Amino acid sequence: MLAERIESEMKEAMRAKDMVRLNTLRMLKSAVGYYLLEKGGKERPPTDADVIAVVQKQIKQRQDSIEGYEKGGRPELAAKERAELVVLQGYLPKQMSPEELLALVKSTITEVGATSKAQMGAVMKALMPKVAGKADGKLVNQLVQQNLP
Repeated sequence: MLAERIESEMKEAMRAKDMVRLNTLRMLKSAVGYYLLEKGGKERPPTDADVIAVVQKQIKQRQDSIEGYEKGGRPELAAKERAELVVLQGYLPKQMSPEELLALVKSTITEVGATSKAQMGAVMKALMPKVAGKADGKLVNQLVQQNLP
């Protein structure tokens, strides 16, 4: 399970005195705890799906921060966020290739029977559970828009 992997890698980071990794994993563990509280209680152990959802949210936050820091002329803070981003990306499942994603988008459009951009919501609703954790939502959205007539 991912939660156990985070715990063991935190211990390894402490031993190795890898502060960037240690701090990122501590933040991730805390975020998972908050996520569980929001979802109804911390007494149950987190599932891999819970951890992946939190990791995706944290990655999105890092990407937004990097963009903001670069626009604000703060390259040292952007570099720190990039280092954390690398650690977080190690907890996501293998990402789908663009070709695999495009094929899945096209098959889902056919499956839903979408014939216009007005049905994009239905396509996204059917598609997102299939790509959860394996593809960036923005990219999925773009591909759906490009492939709907």
